[in-house]
Amino acid sequence: MDKVIDTPVSTPELYSTPPPLIRISGSHREMGRQIGEATANRVQHSLENARSLLETAYDQLQLTWEGAIIQSKKYIPFAQERYPQYVEELLGIAEGAGVSFDDLAFLNAMEAVTMDALHLTKCTSIAVNEERTADGHVLLGHNEDWVPEDEADIFVIHATPDDEPPFLAMTYGGLLPNIGFNAAGIAQCCDSVYPTDSRIGIPRVVLSRAVLSARTPAEAIRHMLAPLRAAGYNHLLAHESGELYNVEVSARQFALLYANEGYLAHTNHYLDHDMQAVEDEPDELVATRVRYLRALRLLKRVQKHTPKTLQTILRDHVNYPDSVCNHATDDTPLDREKTITSLVMDLTSRQLYIAWGNPCKNQYHTYQLDA
Repeated sequence: MDKVIDTPVSTPELYSTPPPLIRISGSHREMGRQIGEATANRVQHSLENARSLLETAYDQLQLTWEGAIIQSKKYIPFAQERYPQYVEELLGIAEGAGVSFDDLAFLNAMEAVTMDALHLTKCTSIAVNEERTADGHVLLGHNEDWVPEDEADIFVIHATPDDEPPFLAMTYGGLLPNIGFNAAGIAQCCDSVYPTDSRIGIPRVVLSRAVLSARTPAEAIRHMLAPLRAAGYNHLLAHESGELYNVEVSARQFALLYANEGYLAHTNHYLDHDMQAVEDEPDELVATRVRYLRALRLLKRVQKHTPKTLQTILRDHVNYPDSVCNHATDDTPLDREKTITSLVMDLTSRQLYIAWGNPCKNQYHTYQLDA
């Protein structure tokens, strides 16, 4: 039997404590303010990191911080029109953390403003339904890969909104939460994809935040496909009933890929043939294809999964450093991403297992949605 490769070449950051848990409730403005007050240092640090990233990548991006703010102001009105409640959350975060709303708005629209020039391509998402688990539960796994400077800013949100289902989600710095699950039995992982039809519109982070408010799979998909979206992610969508979808989205097109055999994997390239026609520079996306096939093979070879078997997959190092468990070995400003956190979600029991930093060296901690 093929072995999972779990020994990295480099030594990742070690964390002796779990990521902080922030409990919030109330209106969207109040929840944002509570996030900002509880994580002010993290929000401020993430803005400093974003500013530094633009400075170090100026030759590639030709974008100053002031220019980025000007550009982001073109996107926020689209979010305000369709999802004013999440703009309210951003306003609350800015107030609570004592930062500029304009700076925070750019952070949440950065992928759109930079036209995906950052091209960070190493997230991995996996899921299995009740047919493929030892206890009949629905499970998801996700490695969040981003620049290592933002790793210290990870935290978990337990939210009880006045007008939406409670949810449990991971985020970092000043970003709206989007990877997690809610009390209505909806779960989501997001993987960046790179379409050629991007436009000025609703930022992807805002759309994916809206998914956490959904009560049915169809409602969740409608949020992913909201008109006048700037671009799209792949949303690995799960429902407590065992329904699993990859929803591949661009600014103007989408595809639904269904889990006919009870499992799904996705990385950072389009799988649907029609979506591949709008993929930007597919020849640059070799590592994501290797990672997808590796994750898929590891998923298929286990007949009955558990949270621990998904954690094992998320620790894999085949094709290191561009492996499922990704390690930053390149000093190039636009190619330094690593796995900054790893999650396994038990949607049936409403539990989140999260490892801070690379999961090959950091343990998973358990969080429960109380709803």
